[in-house]
Amino acid sequence: MLKGIDPALTPELLMVLAQMGHGDEIVLADANFTADSLAALSPQGRPVIRLPGIDVVRASKAVLSLFPLDTFVERPVAFMQVGHEPAGYLSALQREVAAMVTPVPCEAMERFAFYDRARHAFAIVQTGELQPYGNVLFKKGVIAAPLQP
Repeated sequence: MLKGIDPALTPELLMVLAQMGHGDEIVLADANFTADSLAALSPQGRPVIRLPGIDVVRASKAVLSLFPLDTFVERPVAFMQVGHEPAGYLSALQREVAAMVTPVPCEAMERFAFYDRARHAFAIVQTGELQPYGNVLFKKGVIAAPLQP
């Protein structure tokens, strides 16, 4: 345990978050997500980190406590679009995560487009989330000092 570090952030997850550079993406996935097969299909064989006792909202809160979102892209947060729902629909889980990052814009991605993007993510974190379509992707930004003139 470390002071000031959310205990949901395992040593493996902390290492991955620290290794990520700006523009890299991480997926926080539900328990039904095809994490292992997508990671195996990725160009470099991405890591899968398991948080079986943690839901996506809790995992998002922990990750976002250390993780800067990318301010150089229009939508650094993406959700898997809930099937058979109208465009713009967000589940309660998705609304809760979106509220954590407000005013940062989020996007809903069609299921197979989300899978394709997840295949290129730096890592996939598979949680114990049981809600279907409980998948979110964060694009990492930078932590920087102000530019000196």
